[in-house]
Amino acid sequence: MFLSVFEMFKVGIGPSSSHTMGPMVAAARFLDRMRAEPFHYAGLRGSLHGSLAFTGVGHASDRATILGLAGFRPDTYDHAQAETTLEAIRETHRVTPPGLPELKFHPKDDLTFDFGPNLPGHANGMILMATDAQGDVILQETYYSIGGGFVMTADELAAGKDTDEGDPVPYPFKSAVEMLEMAERSGKSIAEMKRANEIARGGAENLRGGVARLWQVMNDCIERGLSTDGILPGGLSVKRRAKGIRDALIAERGTNLSAPHKINDWMSAYAMAVNEENAAGGQVVTAPTNGAAGVVPAVIRYWLDHVPGAHEGRVEEFLLTAAAIGGLVKFNASISGAEAGCQAEVGSASAMAAAGLCAVMGGTPAQIENAAEIALEHHLGMTCDPVKGLVQVPCIERNGLGAIKAVSAASLALRGDGSHFVPLDACIETMRQTGADMSERYKETSLGGLAVNVPNC
Repeated sequence: MFLSVFEMFKVGIGPSSSHTMGPMVAAARFLDRMRAEPFHYAGLRGSLHGSLAFTGVGHASDRATILGLAGFRPDTYDHAQAETTLEAIRETHRVTPPGLPELKFHPKDDLTFDFGPNLPGHANGMILMATDAQGDVILQETYYSIGGGFVMTADELAAGKDTDEGDPVPYPFKSAVEMLEMAERSGKSIAEMKRANEIARGGAENLRGGVARLWQVMNDCIERGLSTDGILPGGLSVKRRAKGIRDALIAERGTNLSAPHKINDWMSAYAMAVNEENAAGGQVVTAPTNGAAGVVPAVIRYWLDHVPGAHEGRVEEFLLTAAAIGGLVKFNASISGAEAGCQAEVGSASAMAAAGLCAVMGGTPAQIENAAEIALEHHLGMTCDPVKGLVQVPCIERNGLGAIKAVSAASLALRGDGSHFVPLDACIETMRQTGADMSERYKETSLGGLAVNVPNC
């Protein structure tokens, strides 16, 4: 099993990897298919299903689909250009994607929200269609946004491409047990095995440059969030809080009145900064999703800013270790809130962050596995119930608590020898089963939990 660090961590836009990035990626893929077919196109249509319909407006799924059909992609997204393009589409009811003719597309009429039963493959489904001059459909594809910005066609999902192992890699572990056995036999750390796998697929230079960019985007996102205040969009009037928390913490320095638990406020500020940027539609890195994007960078900043001996030269080791754990969770369970609740998003992110921190603080592979298990275990059963379908309440604060749990989990694991009662594999399987049993009301539909018990207007 191989999932690249660049699949677990992807540069994109907020507020949601599955509901914003996914539809944009699907639309881009559909345009690519249109370019490859010999048809004469005149128009476009689409429909959003399941969770993409129920929380699509709050997650900007419609906006992302429209922009995707106009040629935008998450990794090269330009906000100012997007606003100009959206205004033109509203006025002309046309899109002009590169390499295709001008196409009729009236968002109000040609993009629908279907609140009926889910499409069969996944809770996040969408159908895209191209039409001829008479309005007849001449090309159609069903896409599923399966979490973390990953997109599959219906045929790809049915064929098991989401679990396709691809070309061989030196250390192809599919479970934590296999990972630990390979580490013991090879004498390599988890990060070293992951690095060897990445180099076998993409080369050393691609790995170095790509990981450096990931951390740069993560850190820039933290800095923007720590420097920006105001009200988040969407109608809930949620205030940005990260800047105020950071400013207060700085003002309190040197007073000799600081309680030890103040470090938790720093971790929360870092995480909330990222998720406030995400909620505002800013540039973030999936880690492994947008809704959980604050946990991993917050723990890295905690380590760099507050732990003696930390330095940026080891961020690659942190991210490679975290990606190895995230890959196990995705391969054997889910990282999608629409599929398994927030345990699959913030829970997975906390496990990844705990593993990464444990690694850079000298943990053995067994201790790293233990750290990931502790963090994931204590998110089991967590629902995804965003108020008004926005990635704001409870998502922003939840990332802060996920970071705090990750640091605590790593610390506990480092105090032991790596032996523990519940294996990480068992915890991942438990999360999968819990997600399968969880009511759809608590899986990113905003039909239960906080979403219906808190006034959202």
